[in-house]
Amino acid sequence: MGRIPDVSIAPPGPKAREVIAKDREYMATSTKCSPIVAERASGSVVWDVDGNSYLDFSSGIAVLNVGHCHPQVVEAVRSQAGKLWHFAGTDYYYEAQAELSRRLASSLPGDRKVFLSNSGAESVEAAIKVCRWHSKRKRFLSFIGAFHGRTMGALSLTASKPVQQGRFFPTMPGVTHVPYAYCYRCPYKLEHPDCDCWCARVIEELYLDTLVPPDEVAGLFMEPMQGEGGYIIPPPEFPRILRDICDRHGIALVDDEVQAGMGRTGRMWAIEHFGVVPDVLCSAKALGSGLPIGATVFRADMDFGWQGAHSNTFGGNLLACASAMATLDVISDEGLLSQAVRKGEHVRRRLQEAQTTYPLIGDVRGLGMMNAIELVTDTDAKTYAVKERDRVIELSYRRGLVLLPCGKSGIRLIPPLNIPDEQLDQGIDIIIRAISEVE
Repeated sequence: MGRIPDVSIAPPGPKAREVIAKDREYMATSTKCSPIVAERASGSVVWDVDGNSYLDFSSGIAVLNVGHCHPQVVEAVRSQAGKLWHFAGTDYYYEAQAELSRRLASSLPGDRKVFLSNSGAESVEAAIKVCRWHSKRKRFLSFIGAFHGRTMGALSLTASKPVQQGRFFPTMPGVTHVPYAYCYRCPYKLEHPDCDCWCARVIEELYLDTLVPPDEVAGLFMEPMQGEGGYIIPPPEFPRILRDICDRHGIALVDDEVQAGMGRTGRMWAIEHFGVVPDVLCSAKALGSGLPIGATVFRADMDFGWQGAHSNTFGGNLLACASAMATLDVISDEGLLSQAVRKGEHVRRRLQEAQTTYPLIGDVRGLGMMNAIELVTDTDAKTYAVKERDRVIELSYRRGLVLLPCGKSGIRLIPPLNIPDEQLDQGIDIIIRAISEVE
């Protein structure tokens, strides 16, 4: 068996409390959700400043797909750090940037160009500008429940929680939000009991026909599997219908793979599950295994063509490029796509078995190693179990398991793709135990 988490000092311990106090005094209020003060990590295990160890089922918010401090990634960064860190790659040339861009462009069909940045939000901002530049149109479509970032352009596309938008109005104008394919809570079920994927068709048959002139829409942004919004998986025909709508009206289909990409769902890109090719793809998070890097991959004919239309200073910095290429190598060398498929099926099977015992688990869903449970207090009414969800997360971290929420009452399970099977089962055991106590 793998190493059982050792939470010998009730968190937060004395050293952790000191750090937390300093954080609260000097750092801006953010999104802290558990009082874990990490000091070091390896693979799927994190140690805090007081010596407690935790199984990491958060992967730094789906960043550490190949695990913490993978030796191959560490060596690539160390090697690059001894040569060159920065020489303004948007003004001059780096072989590492060109090679990484080639590999990313080759991961999608057709001729592609790549813009390298520092984060997921920046990759989305670049996608906004690519779409506007290419089409000369100003409007965008996005989905309710979407999370595309917090900078003002990306925030205009985001519709996950009111707090993300609060006091920041107005954001970028011209964005219209439409319902996502949330089958567990379908908003159209009463009017369209046979469905026929009305949530996709309504975009053209209602919104583009009454509210949004289609010839003014530059791009439709979608997550092939919504992340922050609840790990929601659309039916197979949903992205395909969106692709058809975009083709009919000359709208770019923008695929946000910031959280779902880099092998997390068992495919390199989650959109591959649906047989759809996007015009633009946004990546970040797991691309750099923790070093800040984002990438916007788009059709070559959409390129700016004019120097200075878009640029940055640190995007695609050499350490992050080295980390990204080593990460791609690890995903290939260790067969992490197939590992994600096998382990993900195991996770869902165990949680579905628990669901038959604990009605608090309203829904189990996922692709590969991007999984979630949605907790409800009434199975029929599907009442959001927010307090219960928060309590499950608290009990789990006190027993040595790091979890993150998603949606209104969901819990996401996103350990590294190469987590040992024994540790994977230990984490699920902790979750089920916490659910049993809360229920």
